Amino acid sequence: MRTSAPARVGQYTALLAYLVFLAFPFLWLLSTAFKPPRELGSLHPTWIPKDPTLDNFRQAFDEQPLLHAALNSLVAALAAAVVAVLIATPMAYVVARRRTRLAKAVTGWVVVSQAFPFVLLIIPLFLVLKNLRMINSVPGLVLVYVVWALPFALWMLAGYVRAVPPELEEAAAVDGAGRVRTLVSVTAPLLAPGIVATGLFAFITAWNEFFFALVLLKTPEKQTLPVVLTHFIGAEGVADLGPLAAAAFLATLPSLVVFAIIQRRITGGMLTGAVKS
Repeated sequence: MRTSAPARVGQYTALLAYLVFLAFPFLWLLSTAFKPPRELGSLHPTWIPKDPTLDNFRQAFDEQPLLHAALNSLVAALAAAVVAVLIATPMAYVVARRRTRLAKAVTGWVVVSQAFPFVLLIIPLFLVLKNLRMINSVPGLVLVYVVWALPFALWMLAGYVRAVPPELEEAAAVDGAGRVRTLVSVTAPLLAPGIVATGLFAFITAWNEFFFALVLLKTPEKQTLPVVLTHFIGAEGVADLGPLAAAAFLATLPSLVVFAIIQRRITGGMLTGAVKS
């Protein structure tokens, strides 16, 4: 069906407005990170700094252990992504290929689990980690991130598995390949893009996570980057705006770069999961 010219203008206008809405916080953050203190306190703020400076970045690194916090975030995010993919991949294959009541129940759990607010999850998670003596530890945080990322990883990977024609596995079986060889030689290579996209999605989710890290990590040397960013806000609630913007800008870059690389694969996986039954 052809779209009329006024309708196309309306669509492009809405799309442009949405892009501006999304880009505004990041562009303002970028502008603030390079502004000197006198421009930050100006009653007439400008988009482009009149006298750009790197002092905010130097002050941010001097005041807070950003590199150590970034290392904690990197370790937690990588470990959570690897473990979530290792658990979700075989589960997704079973859910996608076996149309049993158990598979349907697992799919229902995936949908329902996404409706739980974080506040309801944090108390039981805290008690479990306390009994396991994993409070205030990066492995404990990784365990929480895996539990958190697993439902969406399972749903996403199940969509990729459904996109692989079962006839390919049947043809391999006819040629004499065993079950394991079929999975390794035929199915796994076709699932590789989905596994990579799912793992990177879990990485970005864990990298940006704040609430669980704030509650579960107490000592400064264990805290992740999103938690350390809150240290730029004083006890009176007054933010050290320049260094905070500089640190927040640096913390945003890894997830933006990773998402820019994999966004097509994520979109493809979500659409595949949506159209396959």
